[in-house]
Amino acid sequence: MRLLALVVLFAGSGFAQVEIRASRPNTMPEMRSRLVRGRYEVTNATAVDLIRTAWGVDADKVVGGPDWLDLDRFDVLAPSTEALPVLLRRILAERFQLAARTEMKGAPAYAISVGRKLQVEKADGSGRTGCELNPGGDSVELVCRNMTMAAFASAVQGVREASGYLFGYPVVDRTGLTGEWNFKVEWSPRVAMRASPAAANAVTIFDAFEKQLGLKLELIQLPTQVVGVESVKKPTLNPAEAAGTPLQFEVADIKPGDGSLRCGYIDIQRGGRVRIDMTLRGLVLEAWGAQIPPDRILGDARALDGPCFEIVAKAPVDEDSSGGANTAGWKGPVWNGVDVDSMRTMLRALLVERFGLQAHTEDRLLAGYELVATKPKLRRAEAGNRAGCREGPGPDGKDPRLSNPMAPRLVTCRNMTVARFAAELNGMFPGAPRLVDGTGLAGRYDMTINFSPASLMTAEPNGAISLAEALNGQLGLKLQARKVTTPVLVVDRVDAGPRGN
Repeated sequence: MRLLALVVLFAGSGFAQVEIRASRPNTMPEMRSRLVRGRYEVTNATAVDLIRTAWGVDADKVVGGPDWLDLDRFDVLAPSTEALPVLLRRILAERFQLAARTEMKGAPAYAISVGRKLQVEKADGSGRTGCELNPGGDSVELVCRNMTMAAFASAVQGVREASGYLFGYPVVDRTGLTGEWNFKVEWSPRVAMRASPAAANAVTIFDAFEKQLGLKLELIQLPTQVVGVESVKKPTLNPAEAAGTPLQFEVADIKPGDGSLRCGYIDIQRGGRVRIDMTLRGLVLEAWGAQIPPDRILGDARALDGPCFEIVAKAPVDEDSSGGANTAGWKGPVWNGVDVDSMRTMLRALLVERFGLQAHTEDRLLAGYELVATKPKLRRAEAGNRAGCREGPGPDGKDPRLSNPMAPRLVTCRNMTVARFAAELNGMFPGAPRLVDGTGLAGRYDMTINFSPASLMTAEPNGAISLAEALNGQLGLKLQARKVTTPVLVVDRVDAGPRGN
């Protein structure tokens, strides 16, 4: 599969030469890494991606440094003469002139500890080892056998039905209990981004632990390693890679949908077999990576919204270090060994070839919103933090999601201009009318906002908080309807049906 851009480390004594080229635009801006025939390929990576991989930490544990660490993207191709983290540290030091320090800082986590009366049973080793989740109507039951408390803590943090309580925080064992145990615990599920169970019948996971197991599940600050960027420079870039042969499916067949697949279906199976059933509008939307909402694809509506077409195609499959197909499953931007962005490029080429598609992007004035300042409640940015947003509480550590599960979004942005904050909000609400900054506020700010996704909003009060309400009440900013400049995709020409296979 063709690389988007390269950082090439040549073999030889020492660190002889490194070439760096910026990545091309990608519909799935996530890092890819693989080991192929004795060389590492790390593609579409930000400098933060390279740092977190080099030190083995999460991205939000990389602190400090300029904005471009999150924005500029690079690819790495290097002989596998040493472990990837070691190699990346050398590249970062030599070519990015990175100076970094590691230190321990507190981060949110949940700790399991012993309560007043322990109610778990010592295991005798019989039966299977592990935890099994039994879903019910208004509750779920987690049954565990022959489990150490450390293994139980790890299992709980991965249970989807606990996500609305734990919010992705790690869970650690602080019980001091040794050996293996049998127990079961039942609670009312609260799934992040979904409505809470009825308050009258709800048993929270915290109450369930304490009353059924005699254990406490409490939010703590866990000492966690962070990597602090003290200084860094952009690497010298080589000229852009010369354009190669456009990516295309190896074979592709298009026919009218027969109803066996739902319209809007897409699947990538092992071996690179791609199956799609969509209208032309859906196919165009997928080919452009869903970056432009359906209502911003302008053109012949009769053709775009006509019948569904079924596409069966074969895409090239990534290889692993042995030259065989990558393992099955969804691996972020790679689905059963197929790079999704590359598949979209192939789909776009197929639409051009078989449907005569001609399209271009432009800006138009469409209905949207302007963010204006009423009584701003913005904190001036704390020096030293790199600009960016993440899910989770602000510096005060308070998490309002625990008391109001109907507002499960808690976004903290640091060292942000209001214009970039507005852009971040657009990314959180794909397909919604575009939002632009009209506050006139200069400088950078730290902001935390707690709100509900549109799926939880109802006509009757239910505890959900709209984005407009959150902006006004929490930040002193108001959404004002007006026409704003918005990118659209104009389909200049497209055939209503495909040309011959």
